[in-house]
Amino acid sequence: MTWTAPEVNPIEEPLLGAERPMLEAWLDRHRATFLANCAGLSGDQLATVSTPPSNMTLLGLIRHLSDVERMWFRVRLAGQDVKTRYSAPGEWNDGFENLDPARAETEYAELLAEMAESRAAAAGRDLDDTFVHERQGEISVRWLYIHLIEEYAQHNGHADLIRERIDGRTNA
Repeated sequence: MTWTAPEVNPIEEPLLGAERPMLEAWLDRHRATFLANCAGLSGDQLATVSTPPSNMTLLGLIRHLSDVERMWFRVRLAGQDVKTRYSAPGEWNDGFENLDPARAETEYAELLAEMAESRAAAAGRDLDDTFVHERQGEISVRWLYIHLIEEYAQHNGHADLIRERIDGRTNA
């Protein structure tokens, strides 16, 4: 039996409340939106190129977002000594190269694991806590949440278009 990405339930963001739960919920909503764009697709479909000459694929985005989660939360915020999986720091397009549809299930699971690791790395930290970015200097946890929401929002636009091209499905 061929693996397909699981269906994902949408997450309703809070309309009122404290800032921290709202930021966490918005990030989780964008994460779920991305995963919903992958739902029901096989490894071959996830590795389907959007529109040549672009090499953007949903599988490439899975890999890219896994590295983004890992680099921002685990390396920069938590100071963990882990390397990105698919690309060298600053070479974010590497994750779109050398895709193997047979690894889609594993790479999807790695993204889910990185999301969980990110939540753990941020747990217990105040939004005003800071960490140092190698090029940008001191950054707050609040900025990190906003940046990751922006990152997912941008790639969710890409994912919407790629998914529609694959099978006509839209998340509207």
